[in-house]
Amino acid sequence: MKKMINYISRIGLLGLLFVLPWACSEGARQGLRPLSVAFGSVNQVRVVMDEDLWESPLGDTLQYYYAAAYPILPQPEPIFDLYHLPPGKLINQQVQREFRTFMLIGDLSDTTSATTQLILKDIGPERAAEAKTNPKLNSFVGRNKWSNGQLIIYVFAYSKEALIDVLKENYPAIANKIHDHDKPKVEATLFVSGENKKLMEEVKGRLGADIRLPKEYFLALKEGNMMWIRRETEAISSNLLLYKVPYTDQSQLTKAGIKAIRDSLGRQYISSTLPNTYMRTNDVDLPMFTSIKTVNSNYTLEARGIWDIVNDYMGGSFVSYLIYNPDKRELLFVDGFLHAPGKDKRNHMQQLEYLLSSIRY
Repeated sequence: MKKMINYISRIGLLGLLFVLPWACSEGARQGLRPLSVAFGSVNQVRVVMDEDLWESPLGDTLQYYYAAAYPILPQPEPIFDLYHLPPGKLINQQVQREFRTFMLIGDLSDTTSATTQLILKDIGPERAAEAKTNPKLNSFVGRNKWSNGQLIIYVFAYSKEALIDVLKENYPAIANKIHDHDKPKVEATLFVSGENKKLMEEVKGRLGADIRLPKEYFLALKEGNMMWIRRETEAISSNLLLYKVPYTDQSQLTKAGIKAIRDSLGRQYISSTLPNTYMRTNDVDLPMFTSIKTVNSNYTLEARGIWDIVNDYMGGSFVSYLIYNPDKRELLFVDGFLHAPGKDKRNHMQQLEYLLSSIRY
């Protein structure tokens, strides 16, 4: 007989980047005044760019890449929240210099540009001259210029056309830099109350996997090699499914294989409050994407998509890992899925991804 449990009650993604070693000189310019702590949320980027560039194809290119839809959510949300900051405001308003993440984007051939002048001042004349003959020298990374905890990314070229190409080519590296910069803040949000060490030990004992779990997560169900772990608030339900299976052949590590595991668990264990309901992968309304990655040295198949409840009006986003342990000839399936009706979901999904990425198996 299938074991079913009520799921929840209704609740109302390369260019060269060089580190710019300015910390001491910048501190000297500011004298002994201590730096404030930068503020702002994860995924928020202040874009310092001249108004004419922001309103041009260059600005369109920036937004096409950096504000593209986050993969995959039921309703579109951008990968990054971009806020245009004209250089005059950055120069004249102290509070504008205290955000966490900046991108300064400029055409170095236009020496009358206020943004270009800011970039040239910080990268120095030697690097600016080298960038003129070496197109690969087109970005720098700085930290803690005006406040502690800041990331400042400079993107530049000697023509608007070249600058568009730089924005395209450097997107993966710059996006990763921003995400890495945000990880400590994501971690702090997740573990503000500490870890649930007892539950972490239970996962270790039952499945042989180490995973960090925040204090608020609790064990909803366990059966054999399956564990369902949840966190419930008035607004959202965050869930983790963990399931260990023997490795038999390569077909398990495919899109069809990971979907089959996910749907089997959803049908067997997860329902809503209505009869004859169960969770399934919804790859009709939106496609399910898979990719190969390495998670703490383990070969891993990742899947992203949306889920829904058959015979009910519930759904949300998920990210799944199928992790291969060659020593044990086993697979560990870990699925993070979210139910947050009427709420933005991107940041909550990133928190689930953070937990999945902590797994050692």
